[in-house]
Amino acid sequence: MTLSLNDLISIFIHQTDLELTGYIKNKLLPFNIAPEQNLIMMLLWEKDGLSQNEVACKLDKDKTNIARMAFGLEQKGFVKRINCPKDRRVQRLYLTKEGMELKEQIIPIANQFNSLLCQDITNEELKQIRQILCKMRANLRNS
Repeated sequence: MTLSLNDLISIFIHQTDLELTGYIKNKLLPFNIAPEQNLIMMLLWEKDGLSQNEVACKLDKDKTNIARMAFGLEQKGFVKRINCPKDRRVQRLYLTKEGMELKEQIIPIANQFNSLLCQDITNEELKQIRQILCKMRANLRNS
């Protein structure tokens, strides 16, 4: 038996991701920040001064990608990249005044987005979604 395109869960997840990303991209457009850059900012709003490597680990992203996005955020004036005095190979990301001020505008958008997505979904269903997606990622990593 062959699966049709509609039977592949990976396609459904991908289409959902495209829709989510497109929605939030439009909401962030006025602030000159891309969705992936916003993830870095959200981490820094939680804990300023993370190393690029720490950000890469937390976001499960390639270090080169994080370095490129951090450079973009620095060019926009939202962060400063500073070499660690103990190890010059390590660059830490620090929020600028503009980066800190951006939080006040972005966090409400993130909260509204999350509320919209979770509307009419129970906490138990959200827990199940997380568990299932974690299992899927583990299946890929263990293959």
